[in-house]
Amino acid sequence: MVEKGIPGRVIVVGTGLIGTSIALAMRERGAEVLLTDRDDASLRMAVELGAGEPLPGGPPTGVSGGPADLAVLAVPPAAVAVTLLDAQKRGLAAVYTDVASVKALPLRQAAELGCDLTSYVAGHPLAGRERSGPAAARADLFLGRPWALCPTGESAPEAVAAVTELARACGGEPVVVDAAEHDRAVALVSHAPHVVSASVAARLTGADDVALGLAGQGVRDVTRIAASDPRLWIGILSANAEPVADVLEAVATDLAVASSLLRDGSEEAAAHVADLLLRGNAGRSRIPGKHGGEPSAYAVVQVVIPDRPGELAMIFQAAGIAGVNIEDVTIEHSPGRPLGVLEISVKPEAAERLAEELRARGWSVPG
Repeated sequence: MVEKGIPGRVIVVGTGLIGTSIALAMRERGAEVLLTDRDDASLRMAVELGAGEPLPGGPPTGVSGGPADLAVLAVPPAAVAVTLLDAQKRGLAAVYTDVASVKALPLRQAAELGCDLTSYVAGHPLAGRERSGPAAARADLFLGRPWALCPTGESAPEAVAAVTELARACGGEPVVVDAAEHDRAVALVSHAPHVVSASVAARLTGADDVALGLAGQGVRDVTRIAASDPRLWIGILSANAEPVADVLEAVATDLAVASSLLRDGSEEAAAHVADLLLRGNAGRSRIPGKHGGEPSAYAVVQVVIPDRPGELAMIFQAAGIAGVNIEDVTIEHSPGRPLGVLEISVKPEAAERLAEELRARGWSVPG
């Protein structure tokens, strides 16, 4: 049975990563979910994963059982407005939202097409993975993640309430923000960083075996998001071109200055490069901590871990026995060797307690 206050009947248009993840999350909350996608293979996979049932055909003015409580348009930014217009003409739902990572363009295009903006609330869950498609979907993808809502002056209160409940039902944290402000914000914290990551990763296409053999966690961290689908990202970047270009120009200026100073080689030049690094430290420290709280300074406990089944589980069990909460964890593998270094981030006061527990159980923990 669907939980009180949650949309009981949801249509998801687009069964990619985000659309299928929303469908899975709503199914877990007891909602009836109907799915549709132009890609039959994607739709079949989402259905096989238990995300919902295919949206039945029938009259273009409605669906079997009447309009859904809410329709989620999980399509690229440039397709949101035309998809909204089609869905509204068919009477698919009482309320509509989207999940595109750009908001001003879809809203402008929807107004130009004559869409009913009273029943539409633009949305953007800030969650994702490097992998795409329904196979990468997870019901818990949005847990604790911000979910931007960009209602306009025309948005009906009941529409805003329904989309807010959708975000909460999926585990997200609704954040109401102006569409233009949203686009400038994601240009800074998501879209431009993706281009920067791709530009660094692109340097690796000409790297020799020596360089690749020396690749460590640093380059993996910087290039992680560069593995995302280029077809998806060119649509996002094109839809938010001006704000992204502004950020990239500022980054390019910093890099050009740093390059010139490094070639200079003087102590004074090095001091200016150091200033950029310090500003980087300061900016990094402003990123919110867990659950959107204040940034936290964690201590890191390093553990040499063999690459064999059960090792991680036993380390996590040891942390539980020691009464230590693990805040974050990363693994840096040793090239060519069946082991790696596990870096466990914990609160500073718990670091030594965890280290002692792990040493007592036979793991190598550098002092």
